[in-house]
Amino acid sequence: MQPNIPFSQTVILENNVALLRPIQESDFPHLIDFALLEPEIWEFSLVSASGKQGLSDYIYEAIKAQQNQTQYTFIVFDKRTNTYAGCTRFYNIQPTNKALSLGYTWYGKQHQGTGLNKNCKYLLLSYVFENLGFERVEFRADKNNKKSIAAMQSIGCTIEGVLRSDCYKTNGTPRDSIVLSILKTEWLATLKQQLANKL
Repeated sequence: MQPNIPFSQTVILENNVALLRPIQESDFPHLIDFALLEPEIWEFSLVSASGKQGLSDYIYEAIKAQQNQTQYTFIVFDKRTNTYAGCTRFYNIQPTNKALSLGYTWYGKQHQGTGLNKNCKYLLLSYVFENLGFERVEFRADKNNKKSIAAMQSIGCTIEGVLRSDCYKTNGTPRDSIVLSILKTEWLATLKQQLANKL
């Protein structure tokens, strides 16, 4: 049975720590400080939202991809601080293969290492595996982005290997990407509870 992909609808995920909802044009003021003041956020990213124009383009492209149902970008709200924290998205959505990728995740410095990411991943993975019926979630990162790789391993991702020069960074140089994944069977058997215990 092919998974149900309701990306033409509004998807809102939340618990007592995080709220994720689709990004929209009116979110520009919520994210502008990150775009102007924290350029290091985009060091390893394939998509930059640096500067006013960069952020405007980022939001425009994210909404366009959502309308085309090729990607689904969430803005992340931290309930503990009552502030917007960053963004994350589903992409490379393959209903026939019951697989998608989860990534393009970034948070402002004050939200990094606070447990927010684990709460978001718990909500997103629960939704993908238990509501949409997918069997595989893939993650990719610059092989030199040790912080991101450690964060993915901490939620239970398995490293599958490295793709050499598979894409280009925003500065035009090639990137080697490390590939990690979580399978539905792993999630339901052990990883869901293990991650819940860390929240």
